[in-house]
Amino acid sequence: MRLALLSDIHANQEAFEAVLADLSQRGIDRIAVLGDIVGYGPDPQWCIETVEDLVAGGAWCLRGNHDRAVGVPDGAFNTNARRVIDWTVNRLSKRHKLFLSDLPLVIEDGDLMLVHASANDPADWIYVTSEARALGSFSVTKARLIFCGHVHRPQLYSADLGGRVAGHPVIFGQPLPLIRSRRWLGVIGSVGQPRDGVAQAGYAILDRDRNELTFRRVGYDVTTTAKKMRAAGLPEALAARLMKGE
Repeated sequence: MRLALLSDIHANQEAFEAVLADLSQRGIDRIAVLGDIVGYGPDPQWCIETVEDLVAGGAWCLRGNHDRAVGVPDGAFNTNARRVIDWTVNRLSKRHKLFLSDLPLVIEDGDLMLVHASANDPADWIYVTSEARALGSFSVTKARLIFCGHVHRPQLYSADLGGRVAGHPVIFGQPLPLIRSRRWLGVIGSVGQPRDGVAQAGYAILDRDRNELTFRRVGYDVTTTAKKMRAAGLPEALAARLMKGE
């Protein structure tokens, strides 16, 4: 089974379309969206409705912190993020909001666990940015494979039988073997708001039969997305960082 792992779409239609077009050529059996469909970007309605269609076709989808903030105010958001959420709320229908509020925080399937932020208290939105932060996820579940988003930068960690955690380099476009003598945590890059210095959409493919993970980058029309953000009156700083992949 080949599972496409998408996270942090952030209302970026152009990036989402590019990723869907790319994965349509990859022999994908199922799509998993790891949360944050909305926030930051200018097309929340289109992105929600597209995910709704995917879910109707058998995709999995989780709730992220920006999705939650549509219905529950989040005091941890910075000024720009809060401003976009307020803008988003006024553009969503009751159905859109209900779809977001009904999404789960965790999906488990066999030896696989999917969360938006961290397996260690999924509702606390912990950023997995280091081996020490990854240890928390390995400590609370026996799942052999854990995947999350939230950070917007792709990362890969593993834990040995003694619980020691190691980080691994992320290589794009090349299958990475997830050897069974270790447990693995993959932080999936962002579809719509990459922050690793490359202004391209990111996602990953898990081949559960071959036990391999492939990180992918996909170019998209970032200039159009930035123009739409400016036309909507969204913060200039968010459009500028999108152009830089920051």
